[in-house]
Amino acid sequence: MSATTRFHETANDALVEISRHLPPGAKLALVIYTAGSPELDIVLKDQGLDPDEVVGTLRRRGGLSLDGDNAYKSSLCDVIVGSLACGKQNNNPPPAGHWCEQFWEIGRAEGEQQAHLLAELTQARDQRDALLSAAVEALSVIERIKPAGNGNGTQVRLAAAIDKAKA
Repeated sequence: MSATTRFHETANDALVEISRHLPPGAKLALVIYTAGSPELDIVLKDQGLDPDEVVGTLRRRGGLSLDGDNAYKSSLCDVIVGSLACGKQNNNPPPAGHWCEQFWEIGRAEGEQQAHLLAELTQARDQRDALLSAAVEALSVIERIKPAGNGNGTQVRLAAAIDKAKA
C-alpha cells in the first residue's frame, strides 16, 4: 500500500470520527496544499458539500477577502476584462448561460454605443463642413455685392464665425 493511499485512509478515518461530533447538517472538508506544488494538493470533503459555502466560510472566518493579492482573483479579473474586451469587439462570445456572458454583453453594448456615437460625430462633422462651405459661399456672394470695408454687422459676424469654425 502506497504512502498516499495510507494517508487517505487515515485522513478519512479521522474525518469520520470528527464528523460524529459536528452539529447536525454541518459539513466537513480537509484541504492540504503544498505551496508551489499543486500536484500534491489533497481535498477530502463530505458528500453534498457545497464548494461555494466553503469559500464563504473561508471569507467570513479564514481571512479570505476581496482585498489582497492571490492568483485566483487575479485570473478571475483577467477573464472578466477579457470578456468585456471581446464583447466590445463583438468577438468570441462565451457559451450561452456561462457566467462570463453578462460581462461579454456589457462589452458588446459599450461597443455598440461607441459605434453609434462615432457615427453621430461623423454625421455632425459632415454637417458642420457642409454648413461651413455654405457660409463661405454666402460670404463670398455678400462681399461681391458689398465689399468688406463697407460691410454691415451680419457680414462681420459671418466672417468671424467662419474663421472660428476653421480654427
